Amino acid sequence: MGMVKHININLGVFAPLLLSGLCLLASCRKDQEVFKKDEIRVEDGTKTRFSGFYLLNEGNMGSNKSTLDYFDFSTGTYLRNIYGQANPGIPKELGDVGNDIAIYGSRLYAVMNASNKIEVMDAKTAKRLGQIDLPNARYMRFSGRYAYITSYAGPIEINPDYTQKGFVAKVDTATLAIVAKCVVGFQPDGLDISGNMLYVANSGGYMGAGDTDKYERTVSVIDLNSFTELRRIDVAPNLDRVFTDKRGDIWVTSRGDYKQLPAQLFFIDHVQQRVTDTIPMAVSTAFLDGDSLYVCSTEWHYANYSNVVSYGIIDTRSRNVLSRQLISDGTDKRIEVPYGIMVHPQTKDIYITDAGNYVSPGILYCFSPDGKKKWSVRTGDIPAHFALLPGI
Repeated sequence: MGMVKHININLGVFAPLLLSGLCLLASCRKDQEVFKKDEIRVEDGTKTRFSGFYLLNEGNMGSNKSTLDYFDFSTGTYLRNIYGQANPGIPKELGDVGNDIAIYGSRLYAVMNASNKIEVMDAKTAKRLGQIDLPNARYMRFSGRYAYITSYAGPIEINPDYTQKGFVAKVDTATLAIVAKCVVGFQPDGLDISGNMLYVANSGGYMGAGDTDKYERTVSVIDLNSFTELRRIDVAPNLDRVFTDKRGDIWVTSRGDYKQLPAQLFFIDHVQQRVTDTIPMAVSTAFLDGDSLYVCSTEWHYANYSNVVSYGIIDTRSRNVLSRQLISDGTDKRIEVPYGIMVHPQTKDIYITDAGNYVSPGILYCFSPDGKKKWSVRTGDIPAHFALLPGI
C-alpha cells in the first residue's frame, strides 16, 4: 500500500500512520456523517462510447463507510453515494474498506477488504445481486467465465512472524462460487493477465514493517489452464500493483521499504520471464491508456516523516519517462494526497482523486489532456478506484 494510506488493510503501508491514524479516528470519525445520496451538475454532457464511471470511496477501516459514486458523461452529472438508494434493504450498505472495483459483462464487482467480501451488482443500476465471501480480499481480474481475486487469507495485523500465506481465488462468475484456490506468497496484492498466465505481486506487507528482509519480493506466475503456480520471478521488496501492456509485457510496482530502498517501477519481459528494466519512479496508483502509463505517487519517507508527491507519464513501448507532470495549471499544489487516477479513453480527460486527510470527504478533479482543471467535486471518504461503464 502507498505509505500514508489511511488505516487500511495492507499494513505494510499502515505502520507509519498507526498512531496518528488511530488518533484521527478517535477524534474525527465521530464528527463525520455518512453521505445521503445527492447529485451535482459539473459540466455539459458529452456523448462517448462510455456511459460514465463508478468511483469507489474506500472509507477508513472500521468505519463501514465505503461508498459508491457515479459520474454520467451524457448529462455531466456527478451522483454521490448511490448504493444506499439502489439498495435500501441492505442494513450495512456497501461495507468496510473498498479496495477495488471492476465491470465485467453486465455486472459491477466491488472488493470490500475488511468486510471479507466482494459485492456483486448490476452494472447499470448498482442493484445488489449477491456477494462472494473471501477473507481479506484485495484485487481482481477477469478472464472467460472466471474472476481471479487475491486474498491475504489471514487476519488484518502487522506481524513479522505471520505464517498464513495468501492465495488467488478462482470464482465462477455465473454462480459466484469459489471453484479453486492457488496458494502464492505472503499478502498478495495486484495481479494481471498476460496470455494464459496470471501474474501476482506478493508484498509481505504485514511482515516487513520495521524489517526490510521480511518483505516478499516475488511475482507468482500462475498457469490459468491448470491454475497452478509455475514459478516465482524475483523483483524487489514490498510489491504492489501489476499492469500488462499491449505487447503482453508486465509492469510491477514496488513500494520500497520507506527508508533506504526507494519505490520503483519494474518491467518484466513476458518471453524471458524476468526483470529486464527498472524505471526510477514511485508509483502509488496508475492507469494504462494505450501505450501510456499515467502515474501518481504519494511516497512516504521515515527520514522526515512526510510524503513526496509526484506525477508522470511513461511510454510502455520505449520504457522512457515522457513527462514528470500531469497538471499544468498549478492545481497540483492544492492536491494533498493523490490517490486514484483514470484517463478517458476517448476524450483523454484526466481524473485524479485527492484523499485529503483520510477521514473527511475527498475531492475528484477533472483535467483536460493538457493538464488544466475543468472541474472538481466532493466525493466520499478516500476516493480511490474507478470503473468505466460501457455505453448502454
